Amino acid sequence: MTLPEVDAVPERLLALLSYDASSPLIFSSGLFLFLFAGFLLLYGMFRRAPMARIVYVILFSLYFYYKSSGIYFLLLIFAATSDFLIARIMARTESRTRRRWLVALSVAVNLGMLGYFKYTNFLIDIANQMFGQGFLQFRNIFLPVGISFFVFQSMSYTIDVYRRQLQPLTNWLDYLFYLSFFPQLVAGPIVRARDFIPQIRQNPVVVTREMFGTGVFLILTGLFKKAIISDYISLNFVDRIFDEPLLYSGFECLAGIYGYALQIYCDFSGYSDMAIGIALLLGFRFPKNFDAPYKSATITEFWRRWHISLSSWLRDYLYISLGGNRKGRLRTYVNLLLTMLLGGLWHGAAVRFILWGALHGVALALHKVWLRVVPGAKAAGAQMHGWSRILGMLLTFHLVCFGWLMFRAESMQTVGLMLHQIFHNFNAAMIPQVISGYAGVFALIAAGYLLHLLPARVDAATQRLVTYAPLVLQILMAAAMIWCVMQIKSSDIQPFIYFQF
Repeated sequence: MTLPEVDAVPERLLALLSYDASSPLIFSSGLFLFLFAGFLLLYGMFRRAPMARIVYVILFSLYFYYKSSGIYFLLLIFAATSDFLIARIMARTESRTRRRWLVALSVAVNLGMLGYFKYTNFLIDIANQMFGQGFLQFRNIFLPVGISFFVFQSMSYTIDVYRRQLQPLTNWLDYLFYLSFFPQLVAGPIVRARDFIPQIRQNPVVVTREMFGTGVFLILTGLFKKAIISDYISLNFVDRIFDEPLLYSGFECLAGIYGYALQIYCDFSGYSDMAIGIALLLGFRFPKNFDAPYKSATITEFWRRWHISLSSWLRDYLYISLGGNRKGRLRTYVNLLLTMLLGGLWHGAAVRFILWGALHGVALALHKVWLRVVPGAKAAGAQMHGWSRILGMLLTFHLVCFGWLMFRAESMQTVGLMLHQIFHNFNAAMIPQVISGYAGVFALIAAGYLLHLLPARVDAATQRLVTYAPLVLQILMAAAMIWCVMQIKSSDIQPFIYFQF
């Protein structure tokens, strides 16, 4: 080793131990794959030592979050400590009134953290619009990665303890393990305590051949979705359209919306696939988070298939708490609208997110009305036949795409410009030229939707093929996928879309 190489070693070690805001640690990066390989080598040594394993995984998880959000890993420790203590006190309290105050304290602490980091500037902007610019000064508040996810996850724990559906943990490290477990820490899925906690102290940790093979399949699938499809069409087409819509024809703007619908699905479900796959390699099972949502024939079905852990959380902890469908039809519709409005606000502090939530809330309420007044109306595509199902899929997909337009645009002005181009400057004569000019992009978009719409049995057969393939073949498939990622990947690391939530 030459002298310059020796001198570079401390710098590389310092880089590994330092937080770089411009390069957060993500699953699809080479650094994470390198670190995870090293992590796995030692992890196997603790398969029969639960306490040592818990400490080891917590330390790696906190390091992972530090590499994603810097010093704000202390916020995660604070949340874990606060809700662990509140749940312990709540479990020993017989007074229903006192228990109600304790769960309210937990919700207030969690939502207070979320509100400060995520909504302060939004509220300042509203105040300035009401009382004049300069009434309040904007503050440069850093948004810790994934704060919305671990806050919701922690609240579900204390609410379940309050409802007597869960016994509180007696060891703080167990709760910190649950809240900080790195595969799902920064972008979900939102794992319920009652599903995850029984797995923490399993002894020994068992990773069956089926779990290992499924984990490999999901990691490779997630890499393909995120690093090949999502990143490529984002950098080479979608971002350009949304940045300057007036420079493009209506056809290009429409294609940009379709492209973003695929991009956000591949990005988010790709992360979920990798998170579930990594957890399986460690001996833990997570719930499914996506189920081919663009096959949905109704908006109700879409929310049963899209971001399942969030939609079920909103249903169980918000919609039902508001009264659900137990207080009459009108109240049911209002509860749906409020739930989706708050779901939109959860995604971001902007009018466009609120409108996105309102769109879905109104659509869900109207679908409930449709089911009530139209004889033979169905709640999901599996109950439909022929053209009715195809028509339902087309209508639902375009409704969802209209929502994605508001979700992705930087402002409502951009939404207006995109719609203007689509309806007043479509320029169909340019379609062949556009497709040939973006041949790679349109090929990936077509391939992505084709793979998404394949029958479930084809996906299941492919998963079985990879799951039970010999280890050597799995290694070769992983090497081939990594090679493909390196060939197509931009030099700029593309964070997962849901890191901002």
